[in-house]
Amino acid sequence: ISQDHFLHIYCLHQITESSSHHTHLYSSDFLIVRRAQEFQIKITFDRPYKPAEDKFAVEFVIGPSPQYSKGTYIPVFPTEERQSVWRGRIVETSDNVITMGITTSPECIVGKYMIYVSVVTPYGIRRTKREPKSDIYILFNPWSPADPVFLDDEEEREECIMNELGIIYHGTYDDVSERAWNYGQFEFGVLDACLFIMDKADMPLSNRGDVIKVTRVASAMLNSRDDDGVLVGNWSGDYTYGVPPTSWTGSVEILLDYAGSRGTPVCYAQCWVYAAVFNTFLRCLGIPGRVVTNFFSAHDNDGNLKMDIILDENGKLDRNRTKDSIWNYHCWNECFMARSDLPPGFGGWQVVDATPQETSDGMFRCGPASVAAVKHGQICYPFDAPFVFAEVNSDVIFYRRQKDGTLEVVKVNQTHVGRMVLTKAVLHDGRRDITDHYKFPEGERRSPEERRVLEKAEEFGCQQEKASVPQSDVEVEIPNLDVRVGDNFDVTLQFKNNSDQRRSADVYITGTVVYYTGVPSAEVLFKTPKVKLDPLQSKDEKVLVRVEDYMHKLVEQANIHFIATGKIKETGQIITAMKEMYVSVEFTNPFKFSLENVDLRMEGPGIMPFKRKQYR
Repeated sequence: ISQDHFLHIYCLHQITESSSHHTHLYSSDFLIVRRAQEFQIKITFDRPYKPAEDKFAVEFVIGPSPQYSKGTYIPVFPTEERQSVWRGRIVETSDNVITMGITTSPECIVGKYMIYVSVVTPYGIRRTKREPKSDIYILFNPWSPADPVFLDDEEEREECIMNELGIIYHGTYDDVSERAWNYGQFEFGVLDACLFIMDKADMPLSNRGDVIKVTRVASAMLNSRDDDGVLVGNWSGDYTYGVPPTSWTGSVEILLDYAGSRGTPVCYAQCWVYAAVFNTFLRCLGIPGRVVTNFFSAHDNDGNLKMDIILDENGKLDRNRTKDSIWNYHCWNECFMARSDLPPGFGGWQVVDATPQETSDGMFRCGPASVAAVKHGQICYPFDAPFVFAEVNSDVIFYRRQKDGTLEVVKVNQTHVGRMVLTKAVLHDGRRDITDHYKFPEGERRSPEERRVLEKAEEFGCQQEKASVPQSDVEVEIPNLDVRVGDNFDVTLQFKNNSDQRRSADVYITGTVVYYTGVPSAEVLFKTPKVKLDPLQSKDEKVLVRVEDYMHKLVEQANIHFIATGKIKETGQIITAMKEMYVSVEFTNPFKFSLENVDLRMEGPGIMPFKRKQYR
């Protein structure tokens, strides 16, 4: 048979408009499409295509050892009679050129595919040579109802997939600060860097179409604790061998450095950097993602929903025995997906957290944990829901340690932890309070709904403090502090005697500079005022904090944590109060001395690449 009787392939062109797949913003020379949605290619043969005689297939291959059974080799046929897991159809024929529409399955592997065209000839199957320029990226598709990441809200999709700029909240719940961030998910090289992260994790290709497995692997790989992941955590204040976490302005430099070095972890990160880079990973691959900040976030080491503060028998704080920590704020991510592995109602937003706090299945990672399950106390479901539940629901419990070593509960604060949960508003720069996504409303007393949630959580092993706490007839509070850094200021203790008898108290007030993680750095105040109160009297006691006592001890994102405790002489009861003063420094230098070695970093997606300037 003459060669002229069978087809030859001259060339292959990809013609899909990237805007229809919402991939037009990617800076790439390759076709990028989303799964479960048709795209089109043009194939040029050496003669007109004859459907009744000619047999050919477009072959998609990913990975070094493609197999049909593992979804790494997918042939797509042009006729309805022969179809594989992906669908093909002839859209148009013109002389020697055919236009073919291809629809991938909604569960297909996410990654970079090679394309071949194979033709059946009398001499066997002939296949095109490897042509790198025809490679194609296939991503998750939140616009397709068939895809598990489908998000049925166009504005949410615009924000949580397409928006390259974000705002991350930090500070304290009553003094919220904002940090701008360039996610840069469409910048050149970022998509390849995100795929490299899965390669570095040795993640099986067959798992890369499962959004649950992808986000769980990424949660581990964004930190370097046990797998040489992307970012090295550092909360010490010494950043000699890397970039201070507060200096980063975006994810692009971090991801390109990691991929460019073939997997050398980048120094340094703290929680918001982990969350921001994770957000870039999610949005780049097509998974709806957002950064969330929880104010007064509990780090629960033993899963008992208690933050234990130990006082000695006189009411003085015992820092050696107080091990639990409450972060002023903690950032994590939410990503949107169906959860076919959970009962109905627990899909939607899921918590994932790359900050290395505790291990999960032997690695430092967290999630995905259903936000709806956390709110309703259904913490038996995977993954890591008890840890997330504790971050927003732990009780702060003050114990007095007796001489014999026993602990007596003297105060329980049920509303301090998880005070507020924020994320960026949709399509504008305001903030969005999503606390009610995680917990039912809290007042001074728990609502019936919240009590039921905690009872449900207790069924799964989370124990609440049930000891009755004796009511003291003397109250103490520390009002909000409005302080300009570099000034002296007063801490006011407001006492109120609710009894009809005189009361006197020996009071301890300590002020400690703490990192935002709640870890103490240095003590700046320790006073022991003696307070006398007449019956039903209210009285303010002021304690001076001098600038020379605190200024040289401040650390980055400094927070001064004040605890006032005391013992009522007449009754032996313990009184306590806590207040945090968040310290912020703006670009305007308010001091009478020069700031030296100022490092300014700036970038803007699609406008300017990362720039850095240092001022002596």
